[in-house]
Amino acid sequence: MLHLMRPLLLTLLLAPTLSNAQTPAKPTTATEHKSPIHWMSLEEAQAAAKKTAKPLFVDVYTSWCGPCKMLDAKTFQDPKLAAYVNEHFYPVKFNAESGDPVTFKGQKFENPDYNPAMANSRNGTHHLTYQIANVQGRIAYPTVVYLDSDLNVLAPVQGLMTPEQMEPILVYFGEGHYKNQEYQAFLGGFKSRWTAP
Repeated sequence: MLHLMRPLLLTLLLAPTLSNAQTPAKPTTATEHKSPIHWMSLEEAQAAAKKTAKPLFVDVYTSWCGPCKMLDAKTFQDPKLAAYVNEHFYPVKFNAESGDPVTFKGQKFENPDYNPAMANSRNGTHHLTYQIANVQGRIAYPTVVYLDSDLNVLAPVQGLMTPEQMEPILVYFGEGHYKNQEYQAFLGGFKSRWTAP
């Protein structure tokens, strides 16, 4: 599997994205942007994947990250993207700097550096973030992590993307093409279903 992911990660890291700068932004609440994506907790997604096998789509964000807010306000509001994510994935929002402990694959992960007084600004990084969203030793926000139904990390994809940039990645993982085709080969034959011919 690693031989499939190496070219994918390089391609995705080099994909055109908007700035990933970590500029503090006004914190938003989860209800500020009503999302058409049916977000669930990590625990709910793990339980659902045991019953019906589907990959997980994990949005790893922080409360202060401007590009994370743009991903919510623009990309995740796209009706075609949202419908695709809802149908093919268990979508999860995970605050990379949360103070809440999380159980993932039977192991408890915490954020020992969490400071409640800093809840809406830069804070300690949750240990689950290091476990699933690390790309060659680098953590960045936003990161969308694709996991298979057994909760194995397929690829953490860093940076703000448009729906058009995200579509081939969604199809690659959502329809299982990663199981038998390298991303570059898949991308070479990919035709968008969301744009007019």
